[in-house]
Amino acid sequence: MSDRIQVTMEGGVADVRLNRPEKMNALDPGMFAALVDTADSLATDPSLRCVVLSGEGRAFCAGLDFASFQGMTEAGDGTDPTVEGQADDPDAFGAGSESPTPSLADADEGRITHRGQQAVYGWTSLPVPVIAAVHGHALGGGIQLALGADIRIVAPDAKLSILEIRWGLIPDMTGTQSLVDLVGLDVAKELTFTGRMVSGAEAVELGLCTQLADDPRTHALELAHEIAAKSPDAVRAAKRLFNQASRVSLAEGFAAERQEISRLIGSANQLEQVSAFFEKRAPNFADPT
Repeated sequence: MSDRIQVTMEGGVADVRLNRPEKMNALDPGMFAALVDTADSLATDPSLRCVVLSGEGRAFCAGLDFASFQGMTEAGDGTDPTVEGQADDPDAFGAGSESPTPSLADADEGRITHRGQQAVYGWTSLPVPVIAAVHGHALGGGIQLALGADIRIVAPDAKLSILEIRWGLIPDMTGTQSLVDLVGLDVAKELTFTGRMVSGAEAVELGLCTQLADDPRTHALELAHEIAAKSPDAVRAAKRLFNQASRVSLAEGFAAERQEISRLIGSANQLEQVSAFFEKRAPNFADPT
């Protein structure tokens, strides 16, 4: 994997850290590639139970690194040249969206995304829960990355913004879809139309984030290990059902519930969960197949 991301595993929990602290973990071509590759690799690990996604240094992810895409204007894509080279200014990021190179804008074969979208959707589509631990700035593409997680733990003083409107753009790393699910249509529009900055505390009030924590990564890891102690079959089934809940009819959703519960009842891990509860011991689960 790229040095843009560090991954450590403990007890089925993957601790995934964006590792570009000198640029506030801004999204450059290497970071996009590392996000896609890391999610793809984790998706194949049957021992995986939960993921914590966080950033090294002062920020979770400050959005697109314009300095790394200096050819954008020359390529004729309409990017404002005044924003280039501002990689040390956290408010200069956030366009992290309209994919600046053909390799990011091209659809990935066999996927419903292009590479820029897959950098986020890879985490949404992982079979296990993903918890984003957000501190510092999460702007533009950075907040869209956080929205790709199942749960967001955020510092009260974090700064979040759907910042693409500043550059005359829209969130296009799956953000238009996830925003509506989380905050509702009207709030999603207001945040996108204005690009205003939101604190971590307001983000929780709006439903943009899940919980506040002074130390989001520590809290996220504790929560991840709590989830990892539950039946992996049940956790994965629940994620599948919730991910499709707003996108299928009620009849399809109810049918999916019936299918999932029929597979769970009487399965080895379900019986182990019950036995461990009554025997007052930690369960010993088999990896999902």
